[in-house]
Amino acid sequence: MTHCTPKRNANDPISTHTRPTGAPVPTPRSILSTWRADLPASIVVFLVALPLCLGVALASGAPLFAGVISGMVGGIVIGLLSKSPLSVSGPAAGLTVIVLAAIEGLKEYPIFLLAVVLAGVMQLAFSFTKAGILSEFVPSSVITGMLAAIGLILILKQIPHAVGYDRESEGIFQFTTADGINTFARVWDSLTGSLTPGAVLIALVSLVFLFWWDGARPKEGFLRFVPGPLVVVVIGVVGNLLLGLLKPEWQ
Repeated sequence: MTHCTPKRNANDPISTHTRPTGAPVPTPRSILSTWRADLPASIVVFLVALPLCLGVALASGAPLFAGVISGMVGGIVIGLLSKSPLSVSGPAAGLTVIVLAAIEGLKEYPIFLLAVVLAGVMQLAFSFTKAGILSEFVPSSVITGMLAAIGLILILKQIPHAVGYDRESEGIFQFTTADGINTFARVWDSLTGSLTPGAVLIALVSLVFLFWWDGARPKEGFLRFVPGPLVVVVIGVVGNLLLGLLKPEWQ
């Protein structure tokens, strides 16, 4: 593909302009000119980002306030420094297992923060030295495989909790726990002998709603701004309260 430059006729002063005659002169867009679209968009981003930031921090073994700070940095600092009109920045759910292992391995949270700062300095150094080309030597299948493995671990670890099996505390991602039981055996035990009807009901209703809402969310009106995961949290809380009043034996 070649780049075409319009030829200029020295005898024709009009041809010295690449902008067509009569076209409006571009001016910097005012921030207030798009407030009608920015306001509902910011509300949706807040409703989605806040639970995500808190959840990622909790799953990573970090303080909850650290998740809020990471969301603020990704939304405000990156938004101001980046030249991209469309960007998504913030805590990554796919790195929760890696961050948790790093915090547990370093023993102290301040040491982990120091490691994060040093990693940021290295990234800046790579950027200034144009070393980003090194990423071309890492196959995309490696990144895809890592994220798929992390997602599989998260799913398998959540199945026992979804059916009411709480012998293993949340946030433990080791394949073999301290009692010598591996993840697959734990899932099998929870599905064969430790089913809690209330937990199973809430989990099924939540999953069905998530898949349904993804395609049935209206395109117009206030409901189009309501994120599905936030509704699922409400379903879980309200469902647990109702089961405690109507069917306490299911809990």
